Amino acid sequence: MWYLCVKALISGIIVMAVSETAKRSPALGALVASLPLVSVLGMTWLWQETKDPARLAAHASATFWLVLPSLPMFLLLPYLLGKGLAFYPALAIACATTAVLYVLMVWLLARFDITL
Repeated sequence: MWYLCVKALISGIIVMAVSETAKRSPALGALVASLPLVSVLGMTWLWQETKDPARLAAHASATFWLVLPSLPMFLLLPYLLGKGLAFYPALAIACATTAVLYVLMVWLLARFDITL
């Protein structure tokens, strides 16, 4: 249980650091957010818990493929906000679009015999 609390605390500190940094400098906050910190932490926790190179390699590969459909969200959200849409509806649309793109990516990868 202690290990889970440490993982949650470290992960929460990173999210807090991004939001606090972004308040002072949106560009610097974006830089910190764009770093693959969550992926690195996830891979670190996975390695510590399994020591399984094949599982870690599969996780890293799946992460690569699933990052791609998430990228349009970072263009769609500012576009919608710039058009005057309120934050929460814009965020919901951007997240829903990302979910659809995830499904399409998994379908497309399956057509090329790539399983996640």
